[in-house]
Amino acid sequence: MRRKLGLLATLAFALLPGLAMVPGHAVAQDKGGIINVATIGEPPTLDPMASTADLVGMTTQHIFETLFTFDAKWNVIPLLAETMPKISDDGKTYDIALRSGVKFHDGTVMTSADVVASIERWMAIASRGKQVAPYIDKVSAEGDNAIRITLKKPYAPLMSLLAFNNSAAVIIPKSTIADPLTKFIGTGPYMLKERKPDQYIQLVRFDGYTPRKEAPNGFGGARKAILDEIRFVPVPDANTRLEGAISGQFDYTDSLAPEGYDRLEGSKASEPVVLKPYGAPVFVMNTKQGMMTSKTLRHAIQVALNPEDMLLAAFGNPKFFAVDGALYPEGYVWHTKEGIQRYGSGDPEAAAKLMKEAGYDGKPVRILTSRQYEFHYKMAQVAAEYLKAAGFKVDLQIYDWATLTTRRADPALWDIFITHGPFPPEPVLNGWMSDSYPGWWSTPEKTKAVEPFIAEPDPAKRQKLFAEIQKVFYEDAPVFKVGDFNALSAKAKTLEGFHPSPWPYFWNVSTAKK
Repeated sequence: MRRKLGLLATLAFALLPGLAMVPGHAVAQDKGGIINVATIGEPPTLDPMASTADLVGMTTQHIFETLFTFDAKWNVIPLLAETMPKISDDGKTYDIALRSGVKFHDGTVMTSADVVASIERWMAIASRGKQVAPYIDKVSAEGDNAIRITLKKPYAPLMSLLAFNNSAAVIIPKSTIADPLTKFIGTGPYMLKERKPDQYIQLVRFDGYTPRKEAPNGFGGARKAILDEIRFVPVPDANTRLEGAISGQFDYTDSLAPEGYDRLEGSKASEPVVLKPYGAPVFVMNTKQGMMTSKTLRHAIQVALNPEDMLLAAFGNPKFFAVDGALYPEGYVWHTKEGIQRYGSGDPEAAAKLMKEAGYDGKPVRILTSRQYEFHYKMAQVAAEYLKAAGFKVDLQIYDWATLTTRRADPALWDIFITHGPFPPEPVLNGWMSDSYPGWWSTPEKTKAVEPFIAEPDPAKRQKLFAEIQKVFYEDAPVFKVGDFNALSAKAKTLEGFHPSPWPYFWNVSTAKK
């Protein structure tokens, strides 16, 4: 008897009600309309394999698709795959049937050759692909409409990694594969028409798209391209985004400051959208090069910072944040308190002792942040003051988000960078779980904790094993989790069929705007 896929994909994941996606909804049949989506800035790339930036995944998920995706309850379900895979009893062979007749935007039909080449590229260049690459023995075509993935040993998070739209295993034509990618051709309901840097990314309906037959369900089921166009407009200034939402200039506006909530409630054109809890802001430390290779100095950072003050500065209203060191909040199956006694002391004097022990030489701590995510910048300002109180010199470097994501790839250029992300259904989907993610956390202790976790198919046992990962996370201190936060965005009242998610999507969405 084949083992159940639900065990391998960790489908026991439980979301809090505020973050759950609506499982399905009626889709309007009348096509037409153009919407403007205000984003925090220009994405660093349109190659979804090459970046873990949420902005990249949010935009490119309309152009490119993966073999699998997530439903409303964060179960893995098929997308370009015809069905869920058949998995051998030993958990090392995945036979995946592909949907037949799926067209790329250039009119060619997807075959197993495209899928094999795409997955091989993903394993070579994507940080999440590199996570699984050491466990994969071979990816092979089994006729034109099936592939086989053969593992060296069982790897429980495989299906979640194949389903994720971040550093994504998207399927592209074999003929377009290049590094860097120069032709952005996918199978999605929308295709790229034009990109004018710092002005807009224009997507238009792909009339050759054939939706799945199932009802819409989270990111899965039928994806129907109702809108004529989706225009992603970079608006780096948070106040400009807010004013554009209130005035009705934008149909969807991403990443707004909590203080804008009341104004949105009073707007005639837009309404607030809150995801609760959304995720966690984090300070990622460079464990590969420079001063933060010292674990003792990382402990000094850990001890010096006061998460409550940073969260108050960033979000103001306590309704929008929680001071919490656990990597997953209460209500999630991954929630554990293991190791969190190291969280949140905010003690500059204790930090100063650790700095002396580490032999801190007075060089400035280079912190990368961006004002496009205003809460990043506000947290960075507070963090800088606490670090100075402990005796650190601080060099706060402010960049646009695209530049920051480029600079963080070079370990010679920074010591700490600030980012954030949602709570993913599978812990391995957290960026810092990958040894190749900027910060490059890779220690024997991490390997010892992670290896049993990724090999274990039983969800209950995996929960206990994750507690050990969190313990090592706090002992190694590669990342400082600030806390939990709720994300505020805005949608036009004329936007219909839209349902909030960590990576907002606009298939199955229509507009009543004339």
